[in-house]
Amino acid sequence: MQLHRVPAAVALAACCSLGAAEAQTQPTPPDGAASAPAQPRRPATRPATRPADDQGKAQLDRVEVEGRASDESVRRASTASKIVITREEIERYGDSTIGEVIKRLPGVTTGGRPGRGGDIRMRGMGGGYTQILVNGERMPPGFSVDQLPPDQIERIEVLRAPTAEYGARAIAGTINIVLREALQKRVNDLRLQLSEERGKLRPNLGWTRNDKFGQTGAYNITLNATRNERIDDYNSTSTTHLLGSGQDSTIVNRGRSNSGNESLNVNGRVQWREANGDSFALQPFIVVNRSSGSNAFDQTQSLCSADPTSQIRCLNYDHADTESRNRSTMGRLHGQWQHKLGDDTRLEVRGAFGSMTAHGTSDREERRGGALFRTQDDTTDSRHGSWSMTAKLSHQMASEHSLVGGLEAEGQNLDQTRVTLQNGLPLPALQDFGDNLSASTKRFAYYAQDEWSVGKQWSFYAGLRGETITTGSSSAGNPVSNRSSVWTPLLHAVWKVGENSRDQVRASLTRSYRSPNLSDLIARPSINSQYACPDNALCGANVINYPDRMGNPDLKPEVARGLELAYENYLSLGGIVSVNAFYRRIQDLIRVEPELETVSWASVPRWVARPRNIGDATTYGVELEAKFRLDQFLTDAWPVNIRSNLSLFRSRVEQIPGPHNTLDQQPRGTANLGFDYRLRSLPLTLGANVNYTPAYEIQQTELQLTNLDKKRVADAFALWTFSPSLAVRLSAANLAPLDYFTGSVITTDKAVITARSGGPSYTQWQLRWEIKI
Repeated sequence: MQLHRVPAAVALAACCSLGAAEAQTQPTPPDGAASAPAQPRRPATRPATRPADDQGKAQLDRVEVEGRASDESVRRASTASKIVITREEIERYGDSTIGEVIKRLPGVTTGGRPGRGGDIRMRGMGGGYTQILVNGERMPPGFSVDQLPPDQIERIEVLRAPTAEYGARAIAGTINIVLREALQKRVNDLRLQLSEERGKLRPNLGWTRNDKFGQTGAYNITLNATRNERIDDYNSTSTTHLLGSGQDSTIVNRGRSNSGNESLNVNGRVQWREANGDSFALQPFIVVNRSSGSNAFDQTQSLCSADPTSQIRCLNYDHADTESRNRSTMGRLHGQWQHKLGDDTRLEVRGAFGSMTAHGTSDREERRGGALFRTQDDTTDSRHGSWSMTAKLSHQMASEHSLVGGLEAEGQNLDQTRVTLQNGLPLPALQDFGDNLSASTKRFAYYAQDEWSVGKQWSFYAGLRGETITTGSSSAGNPVSNRSSVWTPLLHAVWKVGENSRDQVRASLTRSYRSPNLSDLIARPSINSQYACPDNALCGANVINYPDRMGNPDLKPEVARGLELAYENYLSLGGIVSVNAFYRRIQDLIRVEPELETVSWASVPRWVARPRNIGDATTYGVELEAKFRLDQFLTDAWPVNIRSNLSLFRSRVEQIPGPHNTLDQQPRGTANLGFDYRLRSLPLTLGANVNYTPAYEIQQTELQLTNLDKKRVADAFALWTFSPSLAVRLSAANLAPLDYFTGSVITTDKAVITARSGGPSYTQWQLRWEIKI
């Protein structure tokens, strides 16, 4: 009976979606790095032997067989919904960024141009709704997961609903990136990679060393060095239509940017077990980055007015050149200790501390008619420190209850110096804010959770988490203090349709939140360069589509009530068919809105864009997924692994008029369709994937409507395995590239301003040698 209804579900998901999810993937450990160190994998190793009198014959190669829980079994056993991306899937397409790997998952989208990675969004929700963790911890501000090369990732865990242990700052969900682990086996892998885009070569070197020491110890070292160069063309057009006179003024901007960066990433792990059963682990993590860039653009204006209050004032310059240089270093050390207090009780203590320093300069020259009009030089030095401590007590009761309680403390501090010189002199308009900024954030959390089973068909999870975040900053005349506390009850349940059934139903009832980040709170302005201030005076007026930007120290956290309901069918030969529906009700929604304000740096009111709590919102959607092997349902078919998903989203912001009053950056859906197949006659594996996000519009404010182009990203790879120790992978990202533009329409009582900006995207080719030494 089961086999009669599964093909219909598979056909529905596969025909309706364009997606990727693997039918049979490399198994992974069930526990995330945030909760426990990976248990050493002990391969059953049987070295080949030969008689003493047969030394002339060739020795057989050693064979290692290692067993780990598959990603489907981990997903099936978890009471809270969890998707695991294994090393095999991370490596499949030779992606250069984590965002490119994750975009093939159900409901995940990325910002920016196609093929460029970008910020990661679950359920299309950007701006902090998705919690991003590395080894179960948040990284410091200014660190992007795109700085982590995929070579250094062991696995990626995706949680659709929050849990007490991982934290509740996850309205859309949580993505936990687990770095490479130390295994009880010997590994010495070298990866040489060369990528090309628009004639620019990008060399990359990766090395992984894993071995054991003593009777219980193991270590891992992973190194990645890369050099990137990139050329991007961009253009923008902005037309202002004056309602009173009917006149149109169009500004056209054309330019090119050249950028390059060099980075070195090193992470390691050392773990061992003492005779008394205690286990220890240390994990250092270092990122060194250096980058530079230059861009030049020309702009023209069809009609302008010398009136300083006009909506079509004449531009100050027609050409600009900018040179920038940046360098940063981040180091972090994570430690873990596990101690058994009894047969059923375990104590785990984790701690980490780190530091990140950054230095950046930007030199800008603006010219009008070939003559130098204005220069602006910005120098920023930042130092960011962080620490964290976690204690977790676990107790397994005889009544099938698994109790966990924990305490967490975390601190972050930022010291920054920013110097801005215009034509070689400090700006009087910014003297009230000073050059130095100090800010700190402290977070304290406490949680308890219980996970238990009732019979063989029901599993339950109940958790409660309390969290308090205090943020403070000081700068000349602008101290900021913000404190927020949130309690989040969490409930999850799984029902297996029958004791031996492969069908199960999930349900979750949660409360989660999104706290304002530091940059949202700091009340320090950034003045728009298009309408910059004079050397020795306060600023004049600007226009709504060129606002200044500033933080808001009075922001409150967003709080959401959530509901999840899912059906999952685990196929007998591997793979899954699932349907997941979600709902979120969000209070105190944060959105960046421009408003006319009286400010200290201008003699007249100026448009200032700052984040504000604007009201309530609702979002809901459905995520369909099917991954299977084709010959499970078609007798004569090739054993092709099919991965597909389709996600549909809807949302409504109550305080903004419709019909496009959706959450910021949320499309109406996204889809993936992919396959891979290993040829029977050749040691060759082929695969491809298409990711698609349709164009969409968002009513940002009552005055502004934003539109974004569709994204269609096609990737393909070919893997030739010469031997168990040598393979070559050829991959292409963003085949048949599309141009990508964003636009807006702003309507005021005086004018309608229509703008559009963007540029082409490009195909990236990559050749990679994978060598086991």
